[in-house]
Amino acid sequence: MLAADPGASIASIAAAAGVDRRTVYRRFASREELLTAIYEARLTAVEQAIEDARLREAPVAVALHRYVENIIAVNRTWPVDLARMLTDEAIRRRRDASVREVDGFLRRATDEGVLRRDQPEGWASALLPQLMHLVSRQMPELSPGQAADVVVDTLLHGLGAS
Repeated sequence: MLAADPGASIASIAAAAGVDRRTVYRRFASREELLTAIYEARLTAVEQAIEDARLREAPVAVALHRYVENIIAVNRTWPVDLARMLTDEAIRRRRDASVREVDGFLRRATDEGVLRRDQPEGWASALLPQLMHLVSRQMPELSPGQAADVVVDTLLHGLGAS
């Protein structure tokens, strides 16, 4: 609900969940506390997805597919944007650590020749999240594994016919 309407009220969230708003307020003292819990849960899922992908030790192609598949599942489970919470220092630090981990992996992929070296610095780091976001939202009929196939193939081979 918050993905569709970030300004959704506690009352409407409670109604959609089939509970009274007092039930929500017993668990969360404020709307901000609820949002923080949601963002922290998403961030924890992202961190787990990165860990499960074994970006430092698995072969690049295996780690890339596993990471993309995991993040697509996270995007579909927690379809909220962390950008609104980046003013929270602890959340920003955690998110930045995740970004650094993925950026390091993409540098490894480039060093090992899986990604092209002739692209602008940071291009893969900018493109990959956008591809995952698009397939998560625009192709819900694909399983996370199938969606990962599309993203990885697009990232590694583009859309050109040659």
